[in-house]
Amino acid sequence: MKATERWDVFELTLTGPAAENPYRDVEFAADFRHGHRVVPVAGFYDGDGTYTVRFMPDRQGPWTYTTRSTEPELDGVDGEFVCVPPGPGNHGPVRVAGPRTFAYADGAPHHPFGTTCYHWTHYEDDKLEERTLRTLAQSPFNKVRMCLLPTRAMTPPRLPYPGIGERPPAPRELDTTRFDPEFFRRFERRVRDLRDLGIEADIILFHPYDAGHWGVDDMSREDDLALVRYAVARLASLRNVWWSIANEYDFNQAKTVDDWHHIGRQVQHADPYQHMRSIHNGTRMYEYERIFDFRAPWTTHQSIQHWDAALAPEWLDRVPKPVVIDEIGYEGILGRRWGNLTGQALLRQFWHGMAAGAYVGHGECYPEQDPDATAWVSRGGTLHGEVTPRIAFLRTLWEQSPDAVFTYFGDRRHRHREVTLPEAGGPWHLDLIDTWNMTLAPLPGPPRTGRVRIPLDHRPDMALRMRKA
Repeated sequence: MKATERWDVFELTLTGPAAENPYRDVEFAADFRHGHRVVPVAGFYDGDGTYTVRFMPDRQGPWTYTTRSTEPELDGVDGEFVCVPPGPGNHGPVRVAGPRTFAYADGAPHHPFGTTCYHWTHYEDDKLEERTLRTLAQSPFNKVRMCLLPTRAMTPPRLPYPGIGERPPAPRELDTTRFDPEFFRRFERRVRDLRDLGIEADIILFHPYDAGHWGVDDMSREDDLALVRYAVARLASLRNVWWSIANEYDFNQAKTVDDWHHIGRQVQHADPYQHMRSIHNGTRMYEYERIFDFRAPWTTHQSIQHWDAALAPEWLDRVPKPVVIDEIGYEGILGRRWGNLTGQALLRQFWHGMAAGAYVGHGECYPEQDPDATAWVSRGGTLHGEVTPRIAFLRTLWEQSPDAVFTYFGDRRHRHREVTLPEAGGPWHLDLIDTWNMTLAPLPGPPRTGRVRIPLDHRPDMALRMRKA
């Protein structure tokens, strides 16, 4: 009997009809059973008469399955496999663990330290993609935001959709009733590569950046939902998947907020494993933002774009769901306000957000310094900025201090600061952190309670760690 790890992928492939349009005309699914429990899972057409269904078992022991289809040769196929314990590094999918926290399915805590590489899989550039993976493997980042659809300025060799007829993809000439399996194979292979590195793939399904060029930002509702069903059927069995319904949803003039709610509910309905789901707002940086109403039941957490992480307590008080500020601005030298932060400015936002109970995302825009003239935020490659090692230092502090409380003093050069220590949990050991120079020094003396004076010696970018004695 075939064995599959818990939270890994069991895959069944069958041969069926290839005529007409199998993407829309053929229904194919399977029911997976463990004892009295039944999990229905949608399959998908993978081209050349191949039909596949993928399943991520979440319980150990024997499983059986039976296929369902509108085509006789795909209907009623029975089989079985056994789910065995997970291997090293396999903690299962990420779940919300509390109003501010995440954890893997096995209970291990998860702290999302994300970065953005929107289209690193789209150019069929194996050399660049492998370099991106090597960079990520050596970085502190354990979540990557990545797009499924192209933007207007791109000319990739493949898109999720083929061209009409036998023609290659061309502007406004995509056949949105079909999909390009080869595009999805590359995309999902890279999602697997991220999984093997312990990195979550935050997959952005829709966005507003096409401006009518390819025709993917103003598709019909039927085409939108067909993409949702196909993407979920292909990718949801990978344990490291998150769903971002849209990037900067409010910049898309072709869809209403009700449309986004409808798509979000459809992702929730289609995903048997209930991966993380959210949607991301746009901003006019330093002017305004339209943060989504995350009270919507289909959202699992708050994916926010904002330039001031110190506002995180307001968002956490408003909606009791974890906050991930996926875009706060990028370190770099672009002529756009969102792409020319100094490393020090971005690190300060990380510390403001993390000390407030939120998580903050990274991005980098140094295109001139990359051998392939690409910016990390768009195509990956190599990181050149100053902030990455300091984010690694921050992540180490967070993961090594699960019960600690942090206070961040910001960019001011104080001689000292008065701090009232938490009443519950004390007395406290105190450590002074230089967040930029990456040093940590215990403050002398016995564990403290009450109000204490913290010497800062006019140094900016200092923080305090309070550990239970």
